[in-house]
Amino acid sequence: MNCSVCFRHCSLSEGETGFCGARKCAGGISVPLNYGLLTSVALDPIEKKPFARFHPGSKILSAGSFGCNMDCPFCQNHEISRARADEVPVNFVPPQVLASKALSLTSRGNIGLAFTYNEPMVGYEYVRDAARESKKLGLINAVVTNGCVSLSALNEVLPYIDAFNIDLKCFTAGGYAELKGNLDAVMAFITAAAAAAHVEITTLIVPGISDSLEDIKRLSAWVASVDRDIPLHITRFFPRRKMTGVKPTDPELMRTLRGAALENLSDVLLGNI
Repeated sequence: MNCSVCFRHCSLSEGETGFCGARKCAGGISVPLNYGLLTSVALDPIEKKPFARFHPGSKILSAGSFGCNMDCPFCQNHEISRARADEVPVNFVPPQVLASKALSLTSRGNIGLAFTYNEPMVGYEYVRDAARESKKLGLINAVVTNGCVSLSALNEVLPYIDAFNIDLKCFTAGGYAELKGNLDAVMAFITAAAAAAHVEITTLIVPGISDSLEDIKRLSAWVASVDRDIPLHITRFFPRRKMTGVKPTDPELMRTLRGAALENLSDVLLGNI
């Protein structure tokens, strides 16, 4: 069986788990291992996702599970994103329960649900079901994703998702290969999501991977070809995971890259300076 959830199309025998650690072959089909199994739940400012132009000043109940179909050496959530089912504590939270919890927090400024922390789309079934329940209660839903999943998976959640923050980690096929991702898949995801929902894009400026001026020029020009008003977050790298020996991104470089991106886009934000 070949899993169709992402570009990787893992070939799985019965009972075998895919690269993401969150799906396996059962009965000849790809099923989620992490359905409703949450590792993290928090009421966050929406700017933390980050969203700058989507209900600013509000809060959103953020939930994450385990698993990711990329393997970034700088990942700050690798303890859960690269974990397997038996490697991290989880709590089972049915979709209706998560939606009800979100509703109960509206008095504290909550507007709905955000699916984040790990790669939520490798378990798109739970995103779909919980977001659907949230919508029934009049709430808003957001997804924070690497965008490296199939359009068929995206289409399952699109009717219930109001906003996406999508990582566009660099703009070269080689850079994405180093991160175990796929640039073409992300570009297709961004294009489809932007046609149906509010989209903001985040590019972490990682030395040697995404800190090239030419890369940012091409990246921002492509985003502008989708919609020049899409907000682009240029965020600062700090040493993490397998890159603890690498210095944080130079703030002056960040400003230079922002200036280059603004030649193509109307809204470019600097983060973590």
